[in-house]
Amino acid sequence: MDLHLKGRNAIVLGGTRGIGRAVAETFAAEGANVAICARHADQVKEAVAALTAKGVRAAGASVDITDGAALKAWVEKAAAELGGVDALVSNAGAMAQGPDPASWESNFKLDVLGAVNAFDAARPFLEKAAEANGDASFTIIASVSAAEADHASSYGPIKAALIHYAKGLARQHAKRRIRTNVVSPGMVYFKGGVWNMVEEGNPDFFKQAVARNPTGRCATPQEIANATVFLASPASSYTTGVNLLVDGTISRRVNF
Repeated sequence: MDLHLKGRNAIVLGGTRGIGRAVAETFAAEGANVAICARHADQVKEAVAALTAKGVRAAGASVDITDGAALKAWVEKAAAELGGVDALVSNAGAMAQGPDPASWESNFKLDVLGAVNAFDAARPFLEKAAEANGDASFTIIASVSAAEADHASSYGPIKAALIHYAKGLARQHAKRRIRTNVVSPGMVYFKGGVWNMVEEGNPDFFKQAVARNPTGRCATPQEIANATVFLASPASSYTTGVNLLVDGTISRRVNF
């Protein structure tokens, strides 16, 4: 399927490893120019070189996403470097699991305000792209944990807040042809990722967690990226306001 992304411009927050890296590389494989940001400058440099090698324009920078002013300035700079923004993907997450105030604050500042500030900065460029091409998109990576609760934690409710925020944006900007969608992964495994660390630190719990999934396995970052880039692309131009679970049906909820 042609996703109609050749020559389009995408920005990915948290684009050097795991899901974000797979998203950035999938955009590039579809012919889109890509800008990424992350915390570690060396990882950004390596990722940008790999993206450039795919034959597209690529840019990146080390950005503290919790610094709203710095994030907005980078989004504007990235838009200038690429020549516009057709798709924005907010993938960065603090991953704090505790119920304590510090965990709530960490998740809120990075996950929620990161998405809010990035969209606010990108909106003029998305509006321009939508006017020119008939479609632009904002896609947020959340989690199946938004709808699952075994104990009190800040992580799930913060992801739920992102889904609520996305629905509001989708309705608010539908007439401008800026689409907003959410992808909510289940367990995603990659070297150095959360579930890899769980596997190494608590192998019995890891086996039990995997066994709960009817597929009997974790997702790969590429499987999440495939769903994300499709939703972000003009090939999905009538899809907005959805929360797409990509969880191997570990959740029991029925979406209506």
